[in-house]
Amino acid sequence: MTAADIPAVHDLERRLFPVDAWPLHMFSAELAQAATRHYVVAELAGRIVGYAGLMCIRPIADVQTIAVVPEQEGKGIGSALLTELIRESQLRRADDVLLEVRADNPRAQQLYRRYGFEQIHVRPRYYRDGVDALIMRLRLGAPEPDTTPTEAGRP
Repeated sequence: MTAADIPAVHDLERRLFPVDAWPLHMFSAELAQAATRHYVVAELAGRIVGYAGLMCIRPIADVQTIAVVPEQEGKGIGSALLTELIRESQLRRADDVLLEVRADNPRAQQLYRRYGFEQIHVRPRYYRDGVDALIMRLRLGAPEPDTTPTEAGRP
């Protein structure tokens, strides 16, 4: 995502999230923090049809936003955007990727589960319309050490 993309992204944001849309200046502020942010767009025939953003302050990466226009859902765009955010999280050496998803959005929840996210918490009435947010996490870090007791230092 570049500064030139912001007007089109903001138009999509208002269309897709009318109650919770980010103000225009928020996208500019996010892009200005390149050391900890990563934003991308998906284009089809020169038109933006999806966008996603990540904040990474090690050891945590947090999906700030991810959206695809309804007429392009189910065509792999959301998966491509999420894959890019996970790849960037790995490049930035995050241990975990977190995100919030609306409790009334089973399609998005299913996508995240396919990628290995697990629900770890609920934020009641998180969204402006009163819908709960499910907090989901994907572990990227090294596997947990084996804590199986050993005898005299041998397995």
